[in-house]
Amino acid sequence: MSKEKKTRKKSKFLTEFKEFALKGNVMSLAVGVIIGGAFQSIVTSLTENLIKPLIAVFTGGVKLDEAGNPQYIGGSFTIRGVEFNYGAFLSAVINFIIMALILFLLVKAMNKVLSLGHKKQQEEEEKKKAEEEARKAEEEAKKAAEEAAKIDPQIALLTEIRDLLKKE
Repeated sequence: MSKEKKTRKKSKFLTEFKEFALKGNVMSLAVGVIIGGAFQSIVTSLTENLIKPLIAVFTGGVKLDEAGNPQYIGGSFTIRGVEFNYGAFLSAVINFIIMALILFLLVKAMNKVLSLGHKKQQEEEEKKKAEEEARKAEEEAKKAAEEAAKIDPQIALLTEIRDLLKKE
């Protein structure tokens, strides 16, 4: 393979990659991941410091570990020596629901912002299309009038009068 072909393939690859990376969807996804990561720490703190203690109050209690830190017993039961910690599961489910709600609201807001830009662009395109259709209709009317004028001079005179009245 010649050196020129390799260079063209590389530049084509880089161009395609640039187009892919700079598309709105990829950038939106990247922003969503970053913001989602930031919210995750907030939600985890909310769950660990508020929700877990509330679950522990209603379903279990608190034990202190060797270092003296509180360990919330968020509801558990034991069957044949196996402990089932449903309080931790409830905490994880609540954490997931909060994260899903935050991401849903974030995506909904981003879609609304993006749709505003698309709406303006769509309105402009519709306006241009309507203007183009009106121009084409006017041209067709003129052509029809010219053809009719070739057939009958009275029609040509009436067409001129009509056009003058339209302008006024």
